[in-house]
Amino acid sequence: MRAGRGGSPVPARELFRDTTFPASDSSLFFNLSTPLAQFREDITWRRPQEICASPRLFPDNPWEGQVKQGLLGDCWFLCACAALQKSRNLLDQVIPPGQPSWSDQEYRGSFTCRIWQFGHWVEVTTDDRLPCLAGRLCFSRCQREDVFWLPLLEKVYAKVYGSYEHLWAGQVADALVDLTGGLAERWNLKDLAAASDQQSPPGSLERRTCRQLLHLKDRCSISCSVLSPRAGARELGEFHAFIVSDLRELQSPTGQGILLLRIHNPWGRRCWQGLWREGGEGWSQVDAAEAAELLSQLQEGEFWVEEEEFLREFDEVTIGYPVTEAGHLQSLYTEKVLCHTRALPGAWVKGQSAGGCRNNSGFPSNPKFWLRVSEPSEVYVAVLQRPRMHMADWAGRTQALVGDNQTSWSPASFQGKDYQAVGLHIWKVLEGGESQGTPPLLKQEPLLSCVPHCYAQEVSRLCLLPAGTYRIVPSTYLPDTEGAFTVTIATRIDRPSIHSQEMLGQSLQEVSIMAVMKS
Repeated sequence: MRAGRGGSPVPARELFRDTTFPASDSSLFFNLSTPLAQFREDITWRRPQEICASPRLFPDNPWEGQVKQGLLGDCWFLCACAALQKSRNLLDQVIPPGQPSWSDQEYRGSFTCRIWQFGHWVEVTTDDRLPCLAGRLCFSRCQREDVFWLPLLEKVYAKVYGSYEHLWAGQVADALVDLTGGLAERWNLKDLAAASDQQSPPGSLERRTCRQLLHLKDRCSISCSVLSPRAGARELGEFHAFIVSDLRELQSPTGQGILLLRIHNPWGRRCWQGLWREGGEGWSQVDAAEAAELLSQLQEGEFWVEEEEFLREFDEVTIGYPVTEAGHLQSLYTEKVLCHTRALPGAWVKGQSAGGCRNNSGFPSNPKFWLRVSEPSEVYVAVLQRPRMHMADWAGRTQALVGDNQTSWSPASFQGKDYQAVGLHIWKVLEGGESQGTPPLLKQEPLLSCVPHCYAQEVSRLCLLPAGTYRIVPSTYLPDTEGAFTVTIATRIDRPSIHSQEMLGQSLQEVSIMAVMKS
């Protein structure tokens, strides 16, 4: 209590307590299947002003707000957070400006974020009590521990997923979708190295090379992952994701180009013993002043790696598509704004439309989406599946529907447990359709099939399609496996401005490139 005017007692300001995501074990743990369980008795909950003297949401120096991973295995989420640090517009979309700071009279102990969930920005509010060990943040934190945008966003994300433990192991691409409202692309670096001299597949627009990342670094969030470490770099860890914070192309004294990538480890500690480590012999290949300048840029947890080492030691790259201020996707390859977007819901239903992959006789029963392209177009097609766990009940407590109690934990078994293996297939429909003597469309070879990863939230492909009609078929791997999904199609339509009201109906009919037919 405190004294009011005339000495009458005034009740102290009550701070918000989120009863739907309480400061208790139910918000920390899902099934105690991860190493996090060993800290169960030691974790306490504190508000920022109980952790440090002068908490701030954002720092003055951008580096002070960079991500640092704690005890939680959510490097995949932290790497996606780097996208917000590249775009003030995205940051304001996810963390709305104007939230009271801890020194304001309006402060009530709540924090609000927006998370993209299947076509909509969902506003999520929670209190600002954060998990701590010995009085310090035990999960994510910024380089300066008096900056709190990251641990508060992590708490909101944990609420969306059901618990902090649900964030242990995941895909950077999934978090990028949730934090940007856009899409992400994953490059398998082993395939990239093997196919460097080969042609891109039919219908494909991209020519994927590490050097292409040079042109994307300022527009995109780029991360890389190690799935299983090689003998030469065990210090990189296993099932671990990193942020690609910069790329530089240098010249050796002989005139040979050298591509260097600056990698940020969310663990925040040194972890690289390759040729381009500090003091490594790789730096002898470039000008001494240039080497000193690049080494001076390294922050805590960062290191430089050369292209050949990168392809050898890392397994994949994940790139978030740029999102314009108007909210449109931008092509990775041509920088075109894909401003015409449609999201189409669908479902695999047992006995009706759950036909499984192309090896199964029931494949033709899968849902089918028709796409008509009136002129050669760059088209992005993605299948985004809903997780099999119930993501969130905003009116009450999140309920997990995945029952699989695991007695022992490993990254491989925990990662992607809420998603099934799905694929995306596109056929071009020949003029005149399936005439006599022509095999049914689904028995023909598709223009492209995209089944790059098991247990990922989405599979996608950007391709250059000639004018014509196409059939898009999303599938699961196993038949009779139920699930819900969204097919997203994005393209750019260039049309001259309409000067005549009489032409409006005809022009709109031309622009409408899509019709949906469910089998």
